[in-house]
Amino acid sequence: MRTGSADQRQPGPGAGDQADADHRLGEGSGLLDELRSAVTRYVVPPSAEALDAITLWIAATHLQPAWQHAPRLAIVAPTKACGKSRLLDVLLETVHSPFITVNSSPSAIFRSITERPPTLLVDEADTIFGSAKVAEKNEEMRGLLNAGHQRNRPTTRVTGPEHRPVKFPTFAMAAIAGIGDLPDTIMDRAVIIRMRKRLETEHVDDFRTRTAIPFLHAVRDRLADWLASRLEEAADLVPAMPVRDRTADTWEPLVAVADLAGGAWPQRARNACRVMAEREKGNEQDRGAKVRILADIRSAFASQGHPALLATEEILETLNADPEAPWHEQGPTGLTARKLQILLADYEIHPANRRFTGGMQRRGYARADFTDAWNRYCPQPEPAAEPEPSLPAAPAVEVAHAPVVRAGRPVPVAGPRPAGPGRPLPLLPTPGTGPRR
Repeated sequence: MRTGSADQRQPGPGAGDQADADHRLGEGSGLLDELRSAVTRYVVPPSAEALDAITLWIAATHLQPAWQHAPRLAIVAPTKACGKSRLLDVLLETVHSPFITVNSSPSAIFRSITERPPTLLVDEADTIFGSAKVAEKNEEMRGLLNAGHQRNRPTTRVTGPEHRPVKFPTFAMAAIAGIGDLPDTIMDRAVIIRMRKRLETEHVDDFRTRTAIPFLHAVRDRLADWLASRLEEAADLVPAMPVRDRTADTWEPLVAVADLAGGAWPQRARNACRVMAEREKGNEQDRGAKVRILADIRSAFASQGHPALLATEEILETLNADPEAPWHEQGPTGLTARKLQILLADYEIHPANRRFTGGMQRRGYARADFTDAWNRYCPQPEPAAEPEPSLPAAPAVEVAHAPVVRAGRPVPVAGPRPAGPGRPLPLLPTPGTGPRR
């Protein structure tokens, strides 16, 4: 790994003091650990590698002038309610100079980008790129996001009464969240976070602005202060990468931040890069009715007595035979093995050559591969509880109630009387001590 020569760097306070240098190296690793822990208070990432990537991407936004490439963070999920918007909430309070947009025009966005670029946060991306017809109307936005991945790719517009051509910079890191995959040209320039629905056993803190925002700002400010003194060093770094070509361009800022921090982070960053890049190989667009296919395959296994393995032909025969299901409409012969493979690829479920009873080998699926996806996206409804015998009403007690929200406005409900003489003010909750959702 090449790094700038130490004698070429700008000296700072305590330059030449090895003890101080060692302290600051440990400080960077500790700050990344702190940020990683803060993210997990409010978000359940899909994997440890994804959590490391999110942490490093946030840190990299504070050193954007040092980078040659501005990696996108693609936050995608098969369905709604997978935590995409909550992750954007966390990013909004921790990245450098956030510029959040849902429906801003491309001209408004590139006019907001300067030599000290903001961090773009784009929500509801499926309303921009969700279908071929809609995406065609938003080609300018896609072009802006593609061009901004690399430095020195300005967009030119004619402005002013003299109609002079003016170049506007596009370089800026961007996080883009939506249901389903983004256009492949954006995904190719992105660190991809495939969010999932939380299990009942996976808990996070409620994101309450009164406590969460000050907490996240404190973490952000400590990290930003440390990174500000490492800008020149970051610009000189040429980290060794475990991947090549555009994937290496995209991940290089994250790996460079890890090398600056030291500790376990250099190895974790490269492991996350290698693992996540490998997972994305061969992912395809247009995966169809993702949740319905899971539920119907579960029914197919149940109809065969819940075997450990089920041949592809048996699954297809069961799916296509259901007159109320959409699968027999997929083509002249109904759902095919190839289409089934595409539908399940989003959940990282793949067919393989399996050995069935009697030693026969056939192409098929293992029931165990579906268990996690079934639990997350289409859990079986719990049986209704038996009604308990009625009991005498308990004496009324004074309790606090959470406000009811209707149409975005809180509606007062019964609660404790306000503070007064002899009645102390309630204590504010701190992050990590409030309700767990």
